[in-house]
Amino acid sequence: MGRMKLQSGIKAIEEEPPDEMESNTNRAALACMVNSEVAAVLAIMRRNVRWGGRYMAGDDQLEHPLIQSLKALRRQIFSWEQHQWHAINPTLYLRPFLDVIRSEETTAPITVVALASVYKILSLDMFDLSTVNVDGAMRSVVETVTSCRFEVSDPASEEAVLMKILQVLLVCMKSKVSSVLSNQHVLTIVNTCFRIVHQAGTKGELLQRISRYTMQELIQCIFSHLPNVVEEHQPDQRLVNGGGPSGKAELGGLEKDHVLGVNQLDNGNGLDGFYAKTSDDIPVGTVVSLNGPMASSDSDLTLDPYGIPCMVEIFHFLCSLLNAAEHIEMGPRMNQITYDEDVPLFALGLINSVIELGGSSISRHPKLLSLVQDELFRNLMQFGLSMSPLILSMVSNIVLNLYHHLLAQLKLQFEAFFTCVILRLAQSRYGASYQQQEVAMEALVDFCRQKAFMKEMYANFDCDITCSNVFEELTNLLSKSAFPVKCPLSTMHVLALEGLIAVIQGMAERVGNSPTPVYDRAAVRIEEYSPFWMVKCENYSDPDHWIQFVRRRKYIKRRLMIGADHFNRDPKKGLEFLQGIHLLPEKLDPQSVACFFRYTAGLDKNLVGDFLGNHDEFCVQVLHEFARTFDFQDMNLDTALRLFLETFRLPGESQKIQRVLEAFSERYYEQSTQILANKDAALLLSYSLIMLNTDQHNVQVKKKMTEEDFIRNNRRINDGSDLPREFLSELYQSICQNEIRTIPEQGAGFAEMTPSRWVDLMRKLRRTTPFLTCGSGAHLDRDMFAIMSGPTIAAISVVFDNAEHEEVFRMCNEGFHAIAKISACHHLEDVLDDLVVSLCKFTTLLNPSAVDEPVMAFGDDSKARMATETVFTIANAYGDYIRTGWRNILDCILRLHKLGLLPARVASDAADDADSPTPTSSTTTTSSSETTHGGRPVLATSALGSVPQHVPAVAMGTPRRSSGLMGRFSQLLSLDAEEPRSQPTEQQLAAHQRTIQTIQKCHIDSIFTESKFLHADSLLHLAKALINAASRSQKGSMGHHSSPEDEDTAVFCLELLIAITLNNRDRIRVLWNDVIAHISNIIKTTMMPCTLVERAVFGLLRICQRLLPYKENLAEDLVMSLQLVLKLDARVADAYCENITVEVARLVKANADLIKSNSGWKMIISLLSATSRHLEASEPGFEALEFIITDGGGRHLTPDTYKLALEVARQFAISPVVPSERSVRALDLIEGSAACISRWVTELGEGENEEFGSSWVQLVTGLKNFCLDQREDVRNHAVTCLQRCAVNVHGVTLRPSSWTQIFDPVLFSLLDELLDIAMGHSPKDYRNMEGTLLQAMKLISKAFLHWLKEMMVMGGGGGVLRKVWLGVLGRMEKYMKAKVRGKRSERLQELVPELLKNMVLVMKANGVLVKKAAAIGGDSLWELTWLHIRNIAPSLQSEVFPDVEENEGSIEGTAPSVAVALKETVVVASGEGG
Repeated sequence: MGRMKLQSGIKAIEEEPPDEMESNTNRAALACMVNSEVAAVLAIMRRNVRWGGRYMAGDDQLEHPLIQSLKALRRQIFSWEQHQWHAINPTLYLRPFLDVIRSEETTAPITVVALASVYKILSLDMFDLSTVNVDGAMRSVVETVTSCRFEVSDPASEEAVLMKILQVLLVCMKSKVSSVLSNQHVLTIVNTCFRIVHQAGTKGELLQRISRYTMQELIQCIFSHLPNVVEEHQPDQRLVNGGGPSGKAELGGLEKDHVLGVNQLDNGNGLDGFYAKTSDDIPVGTVVSLNGPMASSDSDLTLDPYGIPCMVEIFHFLCSLLNAAEHIEMGPRMNQITYDEDVPLFALGLINSVIELGGSSISRHPKLLSLVQDELFRNLMQFGLSMSPLILSMVSNIVLNLYHHLLAQLKLQFEAFFTCVILRLAQSRYGASYQQQEVAMEALVDFCRQKAFMKEMYANFDCDITCSNVFEELTNLLSKSAFPVKCPLSTMHVLALEGLIAVIQGMAERVGNSPTPVYDRAAVRIEEYSPFWMVKCENYSDPDHWIQFVRRRKYIKRRLMIGADHFNRDPKKGLEFLQGIHLLPEKLDPQSVACFFRYTAGLDKNLVGDFLGNHDEFCVQVLHEFARTFDFQDMNLDTALRLFLETFRLPGESQKIQRVLEAFSERYYEQSTQILANKDAALLLSYSLIMLNTDQHNVQVKKKMTEEDFIRNNRRINDGSDLPREFLSELYQSICQNEIRTIPEQGAGFAEMTPSRWVDLMRKLRRTTPFLTCGSGAHLDRDMFAIMSGPTIAAISVVFDNAEHEEVFRMCNEGFHAIAKISACHHLEDVLDDLVVSLCKFTTLLNPSAVDEPVMAFGDDSKARMATETVFTIANAYGDYIRTGWRNILDCILRLHKLGLLPARVASDAADDADSPTPTSSTTTTSSSETTHGGRPVLATSALGSVPQHVPAVAMGTPRRSSGLMGRFSQLLSLDAEEPRSQPTEQQLAAHQRTIQTIQKCHIDSIFTESKFLHADSLLHLAKALINAASRSQKGSMGHHSSPEDEDTAVFCLELLIAITLNNRDRIRVLWNDVIAHISNIIKTTMMPCTLVERAVFGLLRICQRLLPYKENLAEDLVMSLQLVLKLDARVADAYCENITVEVARLVKANADLIKSNSGWKMIISLLSATSRHLEASEPGFEALEFIITDGGGRHLTPDTYKLALEVARQFAISPVVPSERSVRALDLIEGSAACISRWVTELGEGENEEFGSSWVQLVTGLKNFCLDQREDVRNHAVTCLQRCAVNVHGVTLRPSSWTQIFDPVLFSLLDELLDIAMGHSPKDYRNMEGTLLQAMKLISKAFLHWLKEMMVMGGGGGVLRKVWLGVLGRMEKYMKAKVRGKRSERLQELVPELLKNMVLVMKANGVLVKKAAAIGGDSLWELTWLHIRNIAPSLQSEVFPDVEENEGSIEGTAPSVAVALKETVVVASGEGG
């Protein structure tokens, strides 16, 4: 057993070494002190006549022995100065005083002085542990004081004696030598003090207070040493000889001697006698040990220093006071209510001190721990339901202390306390008064303030299939209690809210302190069947093991509850469901079904009873397995029967009842064979108890069964013998006093803690799983928060909505922030969305404002301002985990935008460069709400808008209003306004200032500028929210009741969308489809120019400009998105054509190398083609086209895009809105594009370039059309370009048919058409056609000579060459004969022969024009040539071929073949001329 450690265990009672150098002066002072005390006692005694004289003893007159002993001490005391005091036996100078105290002849005043003397001696520490016989002296003091005798003269002196007794006993325990006291002496001291406390109830208030204080001090002094007491493993011994077991014997003594007052002495001369005469209470008189008068014993237990044995007895006594409080007899002067509270409160206060001082040390001593687990907690459960708020408060304090010190050893007790006390009292539906509810709620809130409390409740109870969902029930209670239902906000509501917030703040702190990631999506799965009631944890101290263990148990528990719901609807389907989720085996066995019935909450007990009572063999097996799940070891029959029948409803049919009771009896007899002879006896007695229960508690039974009847009915049932009468009597009384409920409670109620349930709880405590201490990790917080988040958000929101005080606002705000933090860290996006939705309602920004000055109203509403700040703080801090909540946040932003309260650059693009302005169309009319920045129309709140330096960042004007917040604010302050305005009041100024400060704290712009850090899912939801808001506003702006604000909102949303798109260029794929779809919708549905479509178009172009350099893999999509511009309505396109063209040109010039697909270039060129018809847009459009064709020798073009580019260039050249200079430049551009063909030919090599011939043909064909232009400079330049094109392209191989395509439809047609124009049109329409004809002649001559060699080498017998040559001759002949302005042109007459001569010479040199038969063309070409030449230049033959005789014959005289050829030539020439 435990005892004090005298040397190192208890510092407070350690011996201090004596001072060896103690001076004589000190010794003399102590002697004088003792002498003065003797004198004081003698003086008070002489005041009484009895002590003043002598009395006769035989023949001599002698002094009274008390006087003699005092005088003897006086004579000896100064002789001790030569010795050290610790060497003197303290009994020598204490005995005279103790004799006075012990004497029955002394009066109260004398006793008081004697007690004071002893008190003084003890308090001065005149002796220590090294003093001779110190243990005997201390024991003598205790024995004497506790056996004090005196004669009472008046009530005041009586109280004085009692107070001095208390002082002496207390100083004994506080003395340094108190450790020499034995267990029995300590118990006697406590016993005596309690008697005085009990008797003080009829005395003065001072004595009452002092006695209670002394008792409190005694308990604290004794149990403060408990942490330093070591437990020695010795056989259990009794404290005193003749006493019973240390637990029950002393309790009996306490209950009899101290509570019921049956051990009063009749000695009229002592203290007991006085109490018997003057008091209705128990006298204090002769105070003995807990079991009666002190017994002299040589037992080691009695002589050993006090330790665990006395502490166990004292604690047992304190616990028994709670039991005895119900039976204490009241005096006539006691108040019923006060006394009902007084004794339990006193006892609870002492117990609380024990728990506080003993702490976790109690767990090291099994006896103390057993008392706490059973008797103490059982009494706490009972008094927890007291009507007294004071008692409930004290009980709660004790339980809180136990939570801190002994939680691991009181697992099931805590479950019972919360379910049977706190949850019952905190709800009015169970009949608790408001005071009870409030105290219970305060207790619960105190527990919630313990950081790990809820987590430990969840891990140990909610995740255990055999326990209640304590965490879930407590959080639901807090949530419901915080709701002000049809009543104003009260203290109870705020208190419950405080508890909720304490819980979530604890979670938030754990999230912040967790060193490892706390988010774990790994779901628990059960792939195969294993007995769910046998799930074990390998290591309860390792979080890696027990976390998965409790999560698995919670998963099983949830599934079992779902299975219970299915079972309640259809038992068969319920069992099949459990088989499907592997909680029951594929082939049902009785044990698994029995355990399902035993450990699953929420089952319909009627269905369970019917199943268990069924006659089916399988059901009978399940019934017996079900009975085996109970532990009836050493349990009373009625208690066992109560526990058994509480789990289901006993069926009504007698056969079913018999089967059920047979199974019960069999199990009970297996475990309790002390009294019953066999299981049949158990069955018969069980039946008898059921019948007795019905008889006693059925109101329809008028004549009740007596105890004798019950005993008689059960004769000879124990295997032919009678059961003990006391046994049957006890059963009878138990049934009569406490009904066996055969119809157990259904549903989710909180049952009372009955004695049978407590017995069962203590049984379960032995086999329950160890208590899990969770620590500071956030391992289970996600699962917990998912359960409580919804009710918590609703509760805090309701309180916030109904609150009126700033303190409550701040409390709610802290809760909102904690919820947001937890939701984000555990990736509970739905919870965070719910929180945002709830908060946005309190901003008042989503409600249509009915006030005239919403800005001032917002500034005056602290709740709205706090909610607004909280919303945006959460959005900035935890935006990664917001999903649908972005819609509500955006609605708030739009409301602030309409009120003009947004920061200037709320939609700013973090990657925006100030040196990229967009030109503004001079034809675009902007609204009054627009300003200009860099030449681009923007709104006052635009992403590109600039804010004057003198305007604060939040002071942006409201779109389509005269001014924003600061604008209106400035107007209020202005004294020289055009219209007289009243000066703002101080309240208005303060409201404006508060509004400004709130918006500044929100940092709304950071949501968009920092969007590049958002998670992809959150970013996508933000973009969709913007699109949704913009679409709503866009529909509003297009409706019949449209307003400028609708369009402005749509524009604002679009700008925000573009801003976040640009900010997230590295993950543009996330947003691209939605952004493009939105812009496309705007472009397609807008029929008139407006700001919205303008921003959509330019935003699209800006996105392409900014993203092309960084997203090559997206280049094709970016460029192809520009096809939306082509879908603009004609009126819209015309309004913004110039700006669009400028942006496209900038895009092309900056990113040409990144556009690599034909489709992309076709898109760009198609956009440019539309600008040729627009006066202002044609110049930048042409420059862009020029860049495309000329940059790098046309490296951006392919044969596919080349034709389209030529067509667009042709459109620019022929456009009626462009000047001739532009057309000339276009012609140069077309001509320069021939370099592309040459480059392609060079890159591919010979033999693979025939396909490019068609491109060249298209080129020259296009130029030919410009040669017919009315404008002289354009026409002449076109001919020049055509000439250069015809002779400067090398390496192009033409098919035979291509030659005809070039000369016949292009060159020959051009000559014919020019001649027709010159001869058939007025010179006013076509000026200086003569010059054009001259150029045309030169063109045909150079082209023929350039392609002569290629035509010579072609096959077909020279047919192509002959046809082309004869066509040239025919045109020359026509030009020689042509009349321009009514006469032949002299310049043509000079030029044509010269050109002809040059061509003939070249042909002669190349052997083409010869008379030899072997020559190409033969005589036929020769003859045809000269037939034409004679009409042009008759002398040319003699000049070129002087040696050849001229043929003078006519056409008719020529050979038939030559004549036919000549006719064909004439026909061709004349036909082509048409």
